[in-house]
Amino acid sequence: MKRDFYEVLGVSRGVDAASLKAAYRALAKEYHPDRNNGDEDAEHRFKEINEAYDALKDPQTRAAYDRFGHAAFDGSMGGGAGQGFGSDFASSMSDIFEEMFGEVMGGGRRERGPGRQRGADLRYNLEITLADAFSGKTAEIRVPASVACAACEGSGATPGSSPNVCGTCGGRGKVHASQGFFTVERTCPACQGLGQVIADPCGECDGAGRTTTQRTLSVTIPPGVEDGTRIRLAAEGEAGLRGGPAGDLYIFLSIASHELFQRDGADLFCSVPISMTTAAIGGEIEVPTVEGGRTRVKIPEGTQTGKQFRLRGKGMPVLRSRQTGDLYVQVTVETPVSLSRKQKQLLSEFEKASSARNSPQSSGFFTRVKEFWDSLAE
Repeated sequence: MKRDFYEVLGVSRGVDAASLKAAYRALAKEYHPDRNNGDEDAEHRFKEINEAYDALKDPQTRAAYDRFGHAAFDGSMGGGAGQGFGSDFASSMSDIFEEMFGEVMGGGRRERGPGRQRGADLRYNLEITLADAFSGKTAEIRVPASVACAACEGSGATPGSSPNVCGTCGGRGKVHASQGFFTVERTCPACQGLGQVIADPCGECDGAGRTTTQRTLSVTIPPGVEDGTRIRLAAEGEAGLRGGPAGDLYIFLSIASHELFQRDGADLFCSVPISMTTAAIGGEIEVPTVEGGRTRVKIPEGTQTGKQFRLRGKGMPVLRSRQTGDLYVQVTVETPVSLSRKQKQLLSEFEKASSARNSPQSSGFFTRVKEFWDSLAE
């Protein structure tokens, strides 16, 4: 059984238009397919949310729903009121991108006029290296997409002919059905909202006005991008239907893991093993930087495992900023292995010559352990 539209959007029946839209936007973001990859329940909720908002955002259709409920749109009232009315999931994708990211489509708005429809937005997943994210790059990608048919120049009709005005809707793409004091508008069933009917369709595109091809595009990746950064290429999506404007292409970036560095925002972390003697008496080590350079780090006498050294300005650039993160070098003291007889002898002599002052942490720990055992024996 279909749920109440107000319940779907989580609002009361007396909600104003602004609050209704705000509720819709919040839910559309939460359940959008791009944020719930492969989740069928989320996809169902997304469609349900769009259907509810489509019915309630228009004052006339909302009045119909308030009076008759779902019967206002399923044809059960008689007179065919609202038959075929519902959520257009595919066409709402570009609207949801706008709601999610707050962007003006820059001439790529969905064309509502008869005969022309805006093309769908496309998504392309691009993996780059951490070095690419550091310095930025220009990448070339190949995208399968629909383009305007060259034979009919996007009209959908055989060259030399033209589409005819739809006789059912008079070219408006919409038809109206009256019921009592209100009128419900719906997509024309004869032309599917295009406002035109092609009597002699183009043989190259079968009347669609577009064909599928592979395109090579250049994408500029700025320095400082992070995993999940989205780049929008306006009008590089699917071609519009019958001469309508093209959709947009959204490039979603992912950054491959690095063999030496871990990233946290603009900061980088690198774990470096050092020898026991370097940790004990101090020294200097050479560590890499993400762009392939080298820098030196002074190791003070008595350095312990886990000690971090901060190298300011050696991290990642901040996107669209002059700021730069830091590089944190964390050392691990390596215990010698595969010792020769002489090395073992030298270490034994060192152990005999050592005192609690040379190993304060272990000496302090075992002193506390002995006190603990003594307290149990009392």
